[in-house]
Amino acid sequence: MFQQSLNGTWQFRRLGESEWLPASVPGGIHTDLLALKRIPDPFVADNEHAVQWVAENDWEYRLIFSPASALLQEDKVFLVCDGLDTLATVTLNGHLLGESHNMFRQYRWEVSERLKAGENELRVVFHSPLAFLRARQAEKPLRGGGDIPGGPHLRKAPCQWGWDWGPKLPPIGIWKDIRLEGYTTARLEDIHLRQRHAGDQVTLHAAIRLEQWQEADLQVTLQVTAPDGATQVVQGKPGGEHDRPSACLLQTIIHQPQRWWPNGYGTQPLYEVDVALWQGQKQLDRRTCRLGLRTLELRREADEWGESFQFVVNGVPIFAKGANWIPADSFPTRVQDAHLEWLIRSAAEAHMNMLRAWGGGFYPEDRFYDLCDRYGILVWQDFIFSCGIYPDDEAFFDNVRQEAMENIRRLRHHPSLALWCGNNEMEEGWVNWHWDDPTDHTNRRLKAAYDRMFHHLLPAIVADEDPDRPYWPSSPSSGIPFDHPNDQQRGDTHYWDVWHGRKPFTAYRQQYPRFMSEFGFQSLPPLATIQTYAPPEEQNITSYIMEHHQRSPSGNSLMVSQMTDQFRLPKDFASFVYVSMVLQAEGIRYGVEHWRRNRQRVSGTLYWQLNDCWPVASWSSIDYFGRWKALHYLARRFYAPLLLSMEENDLRLDLHLTSDLLQPWQGEVAWRLETLAGHVLEQDELPVTAPPQRDSLVASLDFSARLTEAERRQVVLIAELWQDNELIGQSLATFVPNKHLMLTNPHLQWEVATEHDQAVIRLRAASLARFVELSLAETDAVFSDNYFDLSPNRERRVSVPLPAGWDGERLRQALRLRSLYDSYA
Repeated sequence: MFQQSLNGTWQFRRLGESEWLPASVPGGIHTDLLALKRIPDPFVADNEHAVQWVAENDWEYRLIFSPASALLQEDKVFLVCDGLDTLATVTLNGHLLGESHNMFRQYRWEVSERLKAGENELRVVFHSPLAFLRARQAEKPLRGGGDIPGGPHLRKAPCQWGWDWGPKLPPIGIWKDIRLEGYTTARLEDIHLRQRHAGDQVTLHAAIRLEQWQEADLQVTLQVTAPDGATQVVQGKPGGEHDRPSACLLQTIIHQPQRWWPNGYGTQPLYEVDVALWQGQKQLDRRTCRLGLRTLELRREADEWGESFQFVVNGVPIFAKGANWIPADSFPTRVQDAHLEWLIRSAAEAHMNMLRAWGGGFYPEDRFYDLCDRYGILVWQDFIFSCGIYPDDEAFFDNVRQEAMENIRRLRHHPSLALWCGNNEMEEGWVNWHWDDPTDHTNRRLKAAYDRMFHHLLPAIVADEDPDRPYWPSSPSSGIPFDHPNDQQRGDTHYWDVWHGRKPFTAYRQQYPRFMSEFGFQSLPPLATIQTYAPPEEQNITSYIMEHHQRSPSGNSLMVSQMTDQFRLPKDFASFVYVSMVLQAEGIRYGVEHWRRNRQRVSGTLYWQLNDCWPVASWSSIDYFGRWKALHYLARRFYAPLLLSMEENDLRLDLHLTSDLLQPWQGEVAWRLETLAGHVLEQDELPVTAPPQRDSLVASLDFSARLTEAERRQVVLIAELWQDNELIGQSLATFVPNKHLMLTNPHLQWEVATEHDQAVIRLRAASLARFVELSLAETDAVFSDNYFDLSPNRERRVSVPLPAGWDGERLRQALRLRSLYDSYA
């Protein structure tokens, strides 16, 4: 076996032009033009409009290369394209190799007879996706699938046509690795690893399929290396029990296995699996991967509320805590390894254990799943269909069949992969968005195609290729046959009445889904991010540029409406940005705390969304540049294994302690009713024992006889969770909206000291400081806590890594603080 990468510097041009320009592969036309300064940055101002011509044109890549001599000595040589986006014609030395019609597939063509010693010319012509859509849409109109009509006709990421958080910038280009692969005699075509758990051992089965073109005495070895370095090896010959020369079945028993757990439930040990194909002493091919040993099921059992919807790992029911994942850049080849790891690590640091890879993007790359394996993040994986009606012809079904099979085979060894889901919100569309028209023949045919695709074809492929993982037909869904998506008695739910329906945050408490897989509320990104796309004169919530970077219909007005219901009108734009982030964080907190209190009924919450694909006002908790918003800091608190929360009913409040721990926990809850100036009116301390994986009512408090109408504006209830004199968690409740609190200047004071590579900030306030925000003037930073409440006469300690080259004094000078009072006073 010999591989020769063709990644690197290519040439490209607009088809029909004479000038060849340098291109980076993997890459895309937009990013190459941007690097050459031939187009403006489409993320700045409204430059998106100025680059629409790019996707209207056809483009051509070429590479002049010489194959390695070792490659030419192999029996067969293949050109392997891991990703072509999307409509491509590929030629080698003037000979047609094939065409691509799907950005999600790998294309492989044998080039043994076309490849020559010395210089070869490889060309890839990409055809305009927009011209293709217009032609198909004129012939067979289809509904939905993005802002550009006809998106479902093409197997390309739907969000690239424009979405309610993303721009219309459909990339074109060689977006994944491209290489030559040479083999002699045979190659490993597919490896399917399955686990059987019994007591303190795991039997690992490896079904190995070969592609063989010469008769030979072959042997396959399977080596498993444990996290501690211990190895075991088994070997066999093709044929064996399968009685087929192109297949081999091997198995080995792993004693005392180190099991893989989701984040917060245990560690994530990974075993190295090495499969090699041999002819005598010559290694013909080799594949390696990392494997986590664990069991997983989606438990759906009848109960007092309907039917459960709970993930169970290694026999332990998991409360899913997480968010939805979208592509991390509108131009996916720009996502660097460090940025991707930052996003996944940030999810883990916020105690998340699940991300939903949303069906309007693309199947995440291997490195995404490698990181989720390492950090213990389960992945709900949608197939790439979203919010549209798709074609019903056989060519389309054949294309999807191959796409599904390839991506299942690519990803199924990952322990983080938890579920295959048919699509995003298409069952919802047929049932609740008036897609269904029984009087229209074409409509009936397309609905039948939906049934065939998501209730027959895809589940059958999953059953064949990955039978140990559950399949779910849509999100949201009530299951097959679909009749009631968002049924709160079964299946999963998307709840958007707070954002799109303009309902108050308290509406979340009326919802009791079995699994909440989407809900969200928007904010602006941090001011430093806004400054990258909006000049000072455009930094106004209703300005043209600010509205251009807001893709949700009426999004900014929805934000303002909710904000003025709960907060005073901010005094300036910077304060508006701050309050928008606080508002978003409070809304999501309110919903998550309610659903966690009802964890026996609700089995998970995935808010919309974790990340952004460009700098924009959106539902994300981490912005395009990786900056944590207030929501992500609060997520680290409301997703903590132990959650102290309050359920408010006017002047009556219930204190709850919710535990995700697998063992009982003992500590104390201290609560106090105090004035904004810090005078304690009532208080108590209660010993608590939290049973494992349960919610407990700690206390019911009633202040209806204690507080007058005027006093409500001057007092708050603060509850704290303690263990061994350490503060574990805190919750604060007000008796009026924040805008009516009689806050005074808290006169925040702070001291900065250094401890090793950390700066430690000690803060105090003269009166209650709500949502204290810390930031650094010259750089980005993640603090140990942020957007917290600081009671008067109590010290709060916050740490932050010292930026490279900084000392404590420089950090002290760069430190900026504000609280809610500062946003309007």
